[in-house]
Amino acid sequence: MSRCKVLVVDDSALVRQILVTILGQDPEIEVVGTASDPYVAWEKIKTLQPDVLTLDVEMPRMDGLLFLQKLMIARPMPVVMVSSLTERGCETTLRALELGAVDYVSKPKLDVREETPRLSVELIAKVKAAGHARVRRPSNLGLASRRLVLPTKAHSSLLRSTQKVLVIGASTGGTGAIYDVVTALPADSPGVVIVLHMPAGFTRSFANRLDGASRIRVSEAKDGDRILDGHALLAPGGFHMTVVRSGASYSVHVAAGDPVNRHCPSVDVLFESCASTLGSNATGAILTGMGADGARGLLAMRTAGARTIAQDEATCVVFGMPREAILLNGADQVLPLESIAEGLLQNVGC
Repeated sequence: MSRCKVLVVDDSALVRQILVTILGQDPEIEVVGTASDPYVAWEKIKTLQPDVLTLDVEMPRMDGLLFLQKLMIARPMPVVMVSSLTERGCETTLRALELGAVDYVSKPKLDVREETPRLSVELIAKVKAAGHARVRRPSNLGLASRRLVLPTKAHSSLLRSTQKVLVIGASTGGTGAIYDVVTALPADSPGVVIVLHMPAGFTRSFANRLDGASRIRVSEAKDGDRILDGHALLAPGGFHMTVVRSGASYSVHVAAGDPVNRHCPSVDVLFESCASTLGSNATGAILTGMGADGARGLLAMRTAGARTIAQDEATCVVFGMPREAILLNGADQVLPLESIAEGLLQNVGC
């Protein structure tokens, strides 16, 4: 098997050295070069033909986001952003995902020695996943530039609790996939609960972006929030979310906990709670993502009577989580991304 060729782009010589050292530990990865700015990177891309790019955000001569935008138009390729988890970095990283980056990794913020083991595991896994990702030339400039003419959202006081719930889980490539599904839902859609592998600080910004582009209301979930028609709840980064019975309706329980399948929030935690609480009143969809989180939970939902969907390989950025769910026989249907919103609604009788 040929090794994944990586070009490391960062203006800091120290960071370049750290990333090269980390990636060099894995026998399936070959660092073919480094670049200190986008202009040097572009020349090395043409000569070295890397499979994956790691890209800093703030760099001299050209901003990393502008370079990413130009790169995805001229030569689409898998890019893993490497940035810091500041509030500003949160918005920047979301924009990078909108422009076509496959994934992101946070730089060590304080103690480099202490954080390097975490960075090593995460960076190697995400670079290897990116090496198998499907990257296409974008048809627009990203989620934020998609301007839709949408009907006015229903006022929250008019929303009623629902016995039908749509349940979605995703990881790598999930920001774009969830955007496509949620923005395709009608204003009177059944309530939606979503887990996306995303750290604290990112989920609120992502929920706000979805809310601005969707016919339904979208918000970062808080403990005790009711699941309402026309409203989607996104699990906050760093917290597990489960669905619980609340009188005649359903609500979410949001709480800190140990990672499950290396993730918090975990798709399996949400899906398994839906299996026990919602049964046949739910429809679940597992979208693009690395690993197997959600596969067992989707099977549990199907066993409990829920209808279940897995995104097909052709439209996934990374066909890890849906593939594992399909292999476990957890999916009733395998659908392309553009058909998943319709599939979810049909399965709950809408």
